[in-house]
Amino acid sequence: MAPDTDKLITPEDVMKITEFFDAYERTNSGGVTKGLPAPKYKESDKEANPARYEKQHQEFLAATRKFVESYPSTITGMETELGAVNPKFKWDKALEEHNQKVMQLSPELAQTKYLATKADTDLDGHFSISGLPAGNYWVSSLGMNASSGDKKLVWDVPVTVQAGKMTRVELSNLNARDFNSTHP
Repeated sequence: MAPDTDKLITPEDVMKITEFFDAYERTNSGGVTKGLPAPKYKESDKEANPARYEKQHQEFLAATRKFVESYPSTITGMETELGAVNPKFKWDKALEEHNQKVMQLSPELAQTKYLATKADTDLDGHFSISGLPAGNYWVSSLGMNASSGDKKLVWDVPVTVQAGKMTRVELSNLNARDFNSTHP
């Protein structure tokens, strides 16, 4: 649905691709484009007089092909008529629904399968945990956000705990993501 799409469409494309032909017809019909061939065939002749219908239909297509080739500028703007056949909108909706489902299920999965411990931070972002075995962990807000001015911050910070050593992690704006910029 980019504005320059029409520059990529050739007269051959208009004639061979049904969706393009239909979009071209809708864009240029209704007196918008002078000289646009009008069909002389009738749908009622399709069964009553198929030979006549086919002859007039082929004449219409030939005249339209000649017109499109003679006036390629009439292709301009037809991309606006392709919205109904563009799968992008359905794909975006399906992707958004999937992302919402993942956002709903992720915290539950993380807490039931991968949670090592829980901690609450104070207003400065400090928390303390003891008795955690050595290993690699994530300090995560599990999709829940904290307000910081006009931002909503979330954290997913990798941490390595070494045996016999104190590990310090500071949650700040520097290691956070803005929830609004990653989730519309």
